Amino acid sequence: MIDYNALIDKYYGNHPALREVLVTHSRQVADRALRIIDAHPEWEQQGLVDRQFVEEAAMLHDIGIIFCDAPKIHCHGSHQYIEHGYLGAELLRAEGLPKHALVAERHTGTGITIEQVEREELPIPERDYCPQSLEEKIICYADKFYSKSHLGEEVDINKIKYNIWKYGHEAFVRWNELVALCGEF
Repeated sequence: MIDYNALIDKYYGNHPALREVLVTHSRQVADRALRIIDAHPEWEQQGLVDRQFVEEAAMLHDIGIIFCDAPKIHCHGSHQYIEHGYLGAELLRAEGLPKHALVAERHTGTGITIEQVEREELPIPERDYCPQSLEEKIICYADKFYSKSHLGEEVDINKIKYNIWKYGHEAFVRWNELVALCGEF
């Protein structure tokens, strides 16, 4: 068990407005992810998910936003927002949390393929960023329902679909797989 609040405070303690954005958003994601696990007790029974890990990883999945430039959500770093996943993963690996790091690295959109990184010349290291484990997929899915720029609100499912469709057919196929897996719709 890790103290994710202490880790958040370590990096966000001097940034109260940004800390509030991170914690509020992450708590929403964690709560939804836990509800999904509760709806599928067989996953825990079969050892496919660790409920405690999912809560921790959901609370830390966006820890890299502090390095990015997104003033609307109080981020005043120098990196592009798309970089927050791998930057957060680097931070979590440095903290000795390699499994949590994978969640941070693989939660953006419905995942980012290496082909997409190359094709779109994204400013992230060339590798695959698609969620692999069930735990990663649950958090990736839950994350789509909450925006950091509209805290406390749930994103409408049609808006989620529209936002994902903008990234192409492959992203939409991955979204439909997440929906089928998490079984909410």
